[in-house]
Amino acid sequence: MPAFTLNGQPATLEVPDDMPLLWALRDVAGLTGTKFGCGVALCGACTVHVDGQATRSCITPVAAVAGKSVVTIEAIGQNPVGQRVQAAWRQIDVVQCGYCQSGQVMAASALLQANPNPSDADIDGAMAGNICRCGTYQRIRSAIKIAAAKKEA
Repeated sequence: MPAFTLNGQPATLEVPDDMPLLWALRDVAGLTGTKFGCGVALCGACTVHVDGQATRSCITPVAAVAGKSVVTIEAIGQNPVGQRVQAAWRQIDVVQCGYCQSGQVMAASALLQANPNPSDADIDGAMAGNICRCGTYQRIRSAIKIAAAKKEA
């Protein structure tokens, strides 16, 4: 039962230490915004932040987040960078089916937190492995650039 911070609140989940964080978040904490995609960290749908880093929750055991801060899509809007990313996503209608978008938003927010003015290569590198079956990659890149250009939400 590792203790950690979940979306700004102390959390202790009664789950096996080796349970993937994804399932602890969805099935135990009831935070279903983080999605299951591939189960092997290849698609990015399960991306959350662990101590500010974009992390694939499908392969991260709960024990690995003991004493750390976990932020999910449900709380990313509490952060000014997350607010800008979400606003940019809405501004240009990035979402098509939407299934991958929570992972996309989490990866983009982590990128802009670490690098407020990313180049196209920086964006490509940070977003690599976040799969969008609908092919909204150009809109995702445009939204990241819009969010980077706005310094306040």
